[in-house]
Amino acid sequence: MALFRRIFWVAALGGLLAGLIATTIHQFGTVPLILQAEVYETAAAAAPHQHAADQPAHEHATLSDHHHDTEAWEPEDGLERTGYTALADVLTGIGFALLLVCAYVLSGREIGWRQGLLWGLAGFAVFTLAPGLGLKPELPGTMAAPLLERQIWWFVTVAATAAGLAMLVFGRRPWLAAVAVALLVLPHLYGAPQPEIEHSAAPALLREQFIQQAFAANLLFWAALGVLTGYFYQRFR
Repeated sequence: MALFRRIFWVAALGGLLAGLIATTIHQFGTVPLILQAEVYETAAAAAPHQHAADQPAHEHATLSDHHHDTEAWEPEDGLERTGYTALADVLTGIGFALLLVCAYVLSGREIGWRQGLLWGLAGFAVFTLAPGLGLKPELPGTMAAPLLERQIWWFVTVAATAAGLAMLVFGRRPWLAAVAVALLVLPHLYGAPQPEIEHSAAPALLREQFIQQAFAANLLFWAALGVLTGYFYQRFR
């Protein structure tokens, strides 16, 4: 029971603070770019229907799930939207913090904020960097491959990357290193699912800025999450 309480409080405090840090980063980094992209998306949706009729039918079928249904609910810009963003970031932070703290326990090693930082960077590599090499962050109005195919590739890539890194760090036999490298590389050799026709309502420069900001925000989030959970894990020992 004491171990369970330790895991709970470390994950709750670390995830809460890291989530709030992520919200702050998003408000100054990715959110302004998303708002700009929504302007382009709205303008594209309001274009003459003749333009849509000239496009291949499959192009409409592969629209990204970022596309907004005119009848769908969405939070109002400003405080309401920021509040929902903060809630999502905090819940995400607590969820990932639980994974990190469970990994600390299973490793059986002493963990402080320095070791936590390394674990956080590993989390960034597993959950953001590796899948992001094939499925880059998308702005609203961006076409994408079918959702199920992307989800399957994402989960396989995350699992393979986590297993590969674990083998490299904790493996004691040389052949495990070869298996680890294969696990790290195979998802990318296979390739992530891509749309038949690439199209985005937002300009290319805005898309590139968003990708850079999204990766930077995730890197800072995972670094903060690792440092905070490592610190609290040691304090609550």
